[in-house]
Amino acid sequence: MAKSEIDAIDRKILAALQKDARLTTERLGEIVGLSPSPCARRVRLLESAQIIKGYVAVVDQVKVGLPISVFASIKLERQREDELDRFSAAVMRWPEIVECYLMTGQRDYLLRIVVADLAAYETFLKQKLTRLEGVASIESSFALGQIKNAQALPL
Repeated sequence: MAKSEIDAIDRKILAALQKDARLTTERLGEIVGLSPSPCARRVRLLESAQIIKGYVAVVDQVKVGLPISVFASIKLERQREDELDRFSAAVMRWPEIVECYLMTGQRDYLLRIVVADLAAYETFLKQKLTRLEGVASIESSFALGQIKNAQALPL
């Protein structure tokens, strides 16, 4: 299923599931105007095409004791493929990093790191990030507050 194969009903299904992934097939069908069987078939097709990549619970970061978000801009010594791969592999191992983007411009990566407090960030920085071979510089910015965190894509 290619992007061009997604029709208006598929978009309605995706929009509804982004709001509530726990919808029953019956209720989802009512929302999008399909009976349960064809609705379930479309969801399975969206899943098999990896348009729907999975289902998660959205957890309140503050209520689970991780109120600090740090945005770290990383510059590597060189942007060779092996160094990019090494950095990516490290990022995948570290649960504190919840988002990572390869960037254009002055910095190579932008990370969002979630921790309990400043001491936890210092520990992460000293014991993990600064020890990674090939990192030339790290610039950290602390979020003072979150204005918007949209989980749903604008379909």
